[in-house]
Amino acid sequence: MSTREGLETALYEIKRVVVGQDAMLERLLVSLLAGGHVLLEGVPGLAKTLTVKTLAGVVGGSFKRVQFTPDLVPADLVGTRVLRPDSGSFDIELGPVVCNFLLADEINRAPAKVQSALLEVMQEHQVTIAGQTFPVPEPYLVLATQNPIESEGTYPLPEAQTDRFLMKILVDYPTPGEEAAVVGRSLEPPVEVNERLSAADLLAFREEVDEVYVDRAIVGHAVQLADATRNPADYGLTDVAGYVDYGASPRGPIGLIQSARALALLRGRRHVLTSDVRDLAADVLRHRLVLSYDALSEGVSADHVLGRVLEAVPAPGAAPVQTAMPPPSGPPAAGYPPPQGPPAPAYGDFPPPVQG
Repeated sequence: MSTREGLETALYEIKRVVVGQDAMLERLLVSLLAGGHVLLEGVPGLAKTLTVKTLAGVVGGSFKRVQFTPDLVPADLVGTRVLRPDSGSFDIELGPVVCNFLLADEINRAPAKVQSALLEVMQEHQVTIAGQTFPVPEPYLVLATQNPIESEGTYPLPEAQTDRFLMKILVDYPTPGEEAAVVGRSLEPPVEVNERLSAADLLAFREEVDEVYVDRAIVGHAVQLADATRNPADYGLTDVAGYVDYGASPRGPIGLIQSARALALLRGRRHVLTSDVRDLAADVLRHRLVLSYDALSEGVSADHVLGRVLEAVPAPGAAPVQTAMPPPSGPPAAGYPPPQGPPAPAYGDFPPPVQG
């Protein structure tokens, strides 16, 4: 069975349970292949928990769910030492984070010390208890959820932690047709999913992702997209320059390229297209932007800023999207046409591409 056949079989099995949400499912598989964690944002009842649980069943990994609350402490998450009265000794009892798929439900309801405890597991793939280090099983994927409509009693994630997530996926309502199918399935017995992939299969797929070819021009394009969020005025984005305090960190283009490689493999290719990078740009970069007070007060979202970035930074070999009407006649107006930004870095600035 080829990589694409295996992934399509797994996706088909997941869709026996989850109705719609095609974009979310594709992004979850991309994150799984790329080895990154995911932040899901959506109102309650959109099948976030069901999707993660089903994904774990199809891939054959262990699944744990932790409901984050203000009274949660780090030991509830990573584990602790337990006294055994019969022997008088202490044993290590590992917490729920030691699994293949962890659902951190409403992660922003736990205090900062709990969020920091999760950070080590996400970054290092290990937990430390009483000076002892324990690795988590591979593959390891943290999927954290946030509710965008409630902010009372929450602890917003700091930028240092949100930057550790490969993607932030916005989960939207289903269409009326999909919702009718959801209601119809609720009247039937629950579907039992079958394991279609093993952990070993998934780890082998990740090795194949590392062999997907990326042209240097595409790497330069990903770098330009990130740079445009940091220096929007250099790309003629004066209309959104005041909305961004801090742009995407270098983790942005790194994650964007790795995600694009996974998406290419998922779509049956051994090379990355520019469209792969642009399709994933919003999901990989939206949570890495720190918006200004002006943006928050005017209701400007990170997606709006990224939409303008994609318009201003053309794909390699393509002309930029014209976003302003030209002057009616006479000499060009000052500042028109808008600058296209600095050129992509020279090929020599990058290491040789990975051959697939």
